[in-house]
Amino acid sequence: MNYENTLKYLYEQLPMFSRVGVSAYKKDLVNTKQLCAVLDNPQTKFKSIHIAGTNGKGSVSHMLAAVLQTAGYKTGLYTSPHLKDFRERIKVNGKMCNEDFIIDFTEKIKPQIELLEPSFFEITVAMAFEYFVKQKVDVALIETGLGGRLDSTNIILPELSVITNIGYDHMNILGDTLEKIAYEKAGIIKQNIPAVIGEISTETKPVFTQYAKEKQAPLIFAQENFYVQDFSYMHHQLKTEVVDKRKNEHHIYYMDLPGVYQTKNIITVLETIHQLQLKGWKIKPADVNTALKKVKHLTGLHGRWEKIKDDPTVIIDVAHNVDGIKQLMQQLEIVTFNQLHLIIGFVKDKDVINMLRLFPKTANYYFTKAQIPRALNENDLMKLALINGLNGKSFSNVNMALQEALTHAIKDDLILICGSVFMVGEVGYL
Repeated sequence: MNYENTLKYLYEQLPMFSRVGVSAYKKDLVNTKQLCAVLDNPQTKFKSIHIAGTNGKGSVSHMLAAVLQTAGYKTGLYTSPHLKDFRERIKVNGKMCNEDFIIDFTEKIKPQIELLEPSFFEITVAMAFEYFVKQKVDVALIETGLGGRLDSTNIILPELSVITNIGYDHMNILGDTLEKIAYEKAGIIKQNIPAVIGEISTETKPVFTQYAKEKQAPLIFAQENFYVQDFSYMHHQLKTEVVDKRKNEHHIYYMDLPGVYQTKNIITVLETIHQLQLKGWKIKPADVNTALKKVKHLTGLHGRWEKIKDDPTVIIDVAHNVDGIKQLMQQLEIVTFNQLHLIIGFVKDKDVINMLRLFPKTANYYFTKAQIPRALNENDLMKLALINGLNGKSFSNVNMALQEALTHAIKDDLILICGSVFMVGEVGYL
């Protein structure tokens, strides 16, 4: 098979959660363990950092990867889903895995695919682990796909476990309370392995404390050691002043990920780096400063308050749940523009009603969808939006919606595309 046929085989043979939803979700680690056993357990042959959370885990994974690369470590990065190219999921030092590896791996694993009938995600996890071994990485950042306890990635024994935050998402799988969701995310905490928690609440802190106690795992709450004293957003860059409470020191960081929500993620990143340093990893302050200025360049991260066009400004953001949309609305409060044009689309299993309630009624709306079965129909979305006082037109795909917005927008307007990772990935300018 060539590369195109290989991808076609993977997409057609394996159930994808991103396309069809909960029916593709496997609620145990059996398949992943069996696949990796056939591969001689690659997950045991490289050092790793495991990252879970409702929001921010992608940004945190990429920031940490950029820092470790800058510090001189050969760094693997496994994330999901991808925006444009399947190979975005598996990178080493910011470079996507090569096509030949994917072809060869798929050929080799075909008998197990036919025997086990694994999910798409289970195969990609095994694929990533095998690639990192072949590339002889010093460390790999492994982002969970969904949850933590039963996530396919949860067969690694990492240097650190990192949980960014807990919010309402995937409640049909993870539970309908913050405590239940926190319990699933806490499942990545391992026996005697330090765990860094980014954000906490009165509901989630006791869950993490109890889980870590049972695992005898040192538990570190990042907010107890770092806080952001000030930040400013200028020229599509975020300047952040962070206070290190341990040393009573102030540090200024310039970040090329300019979303205001990164002021939360940077705290998690800095605490994780501190814990790595305690374990003997050689990471200098200059490495952190340099890396945070060019995360996108070093790792290829896209879709986090990313400007893809000027005059009018077009921004894409992969925010796709209530907490993510709240953070986007906070971003809009500090950005200058004339008129706001919002291109939105969601998948069916999200809390669409509560997300729609967060959007401003004064914007011009363009309702659309991603080209996947799981997407909410654009006309159904428009009807729900109208109930919430949001007016606009519907379009069958995001590029038609964008073209219409560009027709109506003037130079100083802002066009924001958000609501679905999959829809953002279909934007033609990206």
